[in-house]
Amino acid sequence: MQVTNQTGDLHEVPTEGGKTNYLLPFILITSLFFLWGMAHNLDSILIPHLKKACELNNRQSTLIDTSVFFAYFIMAIPAGMLIKRFGYKNSIITGLLVFAAGAFLFVPAANSRTYELFLFALFVIGCGLTILETSANPYAAILGPAESSSKRLNLAASFNGLAAMVAPIVGSLFILSGKNHTPEQMAAMPEAEKASYLLGEAAAVKMPYIILGSVLVLVAIIFYFMHLPSMKPQHTEAEVKPGFFSVLKFRHLSWAVVAQFFYVGAQVCITSFFIRIAQQGAGLDEKTAGYYLGIYGFLFMAGRFIGTFFLKFVKDYVLLSIYCAASIVLCLLAIYGTGIVVIYALGGIGFFMSIMFPTIFSLGLVGLKSNTETGSSWLVMSIVGGAILPYGMGTLIDMKHDDIQAGYIIPLLCFVIILSFGLYGHKVKTAVK
Repeated sequence: MQVTNQTGDLHEVPTEGGKTNYLLPFILITSLFFLWGMAHNLDSILIPHLKKACELNNRQSTLIDTSVFFAYFIMAIPAGMLIKRFGYKNSIITGLLVFAAGAFLFVPAANSRTYELFLFALFVIGCGLTILETSANPYAAILGPAESSSKRLNLAASFNGLAAMVAPIVGSLFILSGKNHTPEQMAAMPEAEKASYLLGEAAAVKMPYIILGSVLVLVAIIFYFMHLPSMKPQHTEAEVKPGFFSVLKFRHLSWAVVAQFFYVGAQVCITSFFIRIAQQGAGLDEKTAGYYLGIYGFLFMAGRFIGTFFLKFVKDYVLLSIYCAASIVLCLLAIYGTGIVVIYALGGIGFFMSIMFPTIFSLGLVGLKSNTETGSSWLVMSIVGGAILPYGMGTLIDMKHDDIQAGYIIPLLCFVIILSFGLYGHKVKTAVK
């Protein structure tokens, strides 16, 4: 049986009893969204935790994000090539195993309390995540009728939102100790006691990442033995031949790459400094702030499910624009508000950010046909925004004498740019040759 995806490609899909069997493959692909969501949202716990355990400043702590998201920039093109050469299934298995290897590297990093080794482990995790996302996002989009691609991708991404709720709770329970000392207290502490305290803080990450790595290996084994429909594009003479730079002739894809860069940067900025702003702006302790980050994740997940429902009645670019406008208003509240209002504003941003990534991704792939895999690589490469913008935000916060709220001007500007994509940039139009 041949089916047409949202980009207009024809694909050969196995059938059973005359009907295409999509349900089980879609469930398996959706599980990947949850797993990489766990990795990303544990980073929000790692930033304040390793800042303490490895005695870092704000700018140094954001290298956690830089290590993960720089891997997306480095690996996006090889990941696209891997998919073209070996297919979606083998690429997914490869991504899971690389992801697991990075998780297991947390053990020697924690044992030696070496921040550089933590960063390398996170870079390896980022490489695995790149392969997974480059494979799973377009596969989820094409695994069914073309007209429902945005809804399908948002539904799968809703389980990424579930991880945004679960990971902070797990991290708060098993990683954050709730023990915080001022610089003066640390300076007065005997060296042996200080070394024991710091090593204990670093060691807290070992068990969660050992469990995560083991689950990833198990999922890779399941994928190895499971059958996935083969989605191979059938090119036609009229199509633009695949080319890494020529695909940017599609103006809406170029806009989507820019929008995705700033979206990922905004999301990572907000979550990376959530615990710090909750402590500073709302006066919460570390563990309570971690639990509020879990509530933020719940709102993010709820936004995904509710947004998926709204997409039945509202055009995807219209809903994206509405959600961006709401995020801009809430960002202003986070910057200028005080007390619990700051937490409410951040929770609201989590809700309204929820549909942005999958919606931008889906809008960027419309009409690419044989260039779908290349376009997907560009959109995954744009995730490097999560490496660059948080570092800039950390630098700004240090320059503002540790004023976390002032740093939220960065995500505010990001939402303005994404709004422009929702209003104008999404329109499918190629450049004049």
